[in-house]
Amino acid sequence: MPMHQEAFLDHVQERGEYQTREEAERVARVVLALLGAHLVGTVRAALAARLPETYALVLLNPLQAAEPLSPERFVRATAAWIEGATEKTALWDVGAVLSTVAAAAGEDLTREVLLQLPPGYDLLFGHPRPT
Repeated sequence: MPMHQEAFLDHVQERGEYQTREEAERVARVVLALLGAHLVGTVRAALAARLPETYALVLLNPLQAAEPLSPERFVRATAAWIEGATEKTALWDVGAVLSTVAAAAGEDLTREVLLQLPPGYDLLFGHPRPT
């Protein structure tokens, strides 16, 4: 069952310590658009099914990344899309959204998502892999 939009935004706003709901929503849209460009097939569809419809549509945007971004480049790309963001604040933004996505997805689906991404994304999702 998908997480409700209000609950999703509450989690993002709380985890990101954002002052306004609008700020949490803007960050969520940017991070989910970038994430969706890196996921394919049934994993992307299954993840979208766990998100509120508004954010599922952002994730399912037909854009595809030309190449997979390393976690560092993903954070830099996020910073480029959020007005006034730095790499440090973008890292915070990415963590707030992706940890909320992981909570909505559950352990098994989060593991499948991480298999489609380059190494290091586990930390962005708040699910460090054992070494």
